[in-house]
Amino acid sequence: QVQLVESGGGLVQPGGSRRRSCSLSGSIFQFYVMGWYRQATGKQRELVAAVTGSGKINYGDSAQGRFTISRDSARHTIYLQMSSLTPEDTDVYSCNAKSVPDTRDYWGQGAQVTVSS
Repeated sequence: QVQLVESGGGLVQPGGSRRRSCSLSGSIFQFYVMGWYRQATGKQRELVAAVTGSGKINYGDSAQGRFTISRDSARHTIYLQMSSLTPEDTDVYSCNAKSVPDTRDYWGQGAQVTVSS
């Protein structure tokens, strides 16, 4: 059974940084595209960043140039380093694992990131 356990989140001051992590258990890490999504209440879920098993990375528009996704295969973990945060980055950020090739989705518990002074 695939499980995703996240850490990080919370309150950050404008201009600050925050790192989130997500660890996968219960399956073979290499068989998943791992990513981060954000969602505000009443809005559609939006891709922040994703990384394939081979290391190919894709960033959503809101993350370009400020956020970095990384993948540690030895620890079955991905990270999202968020920098230069603004109040517009405030959202619930959730970890996603998409199996390859059958594209089943698994989600972490999500966490609120609030950027405010």
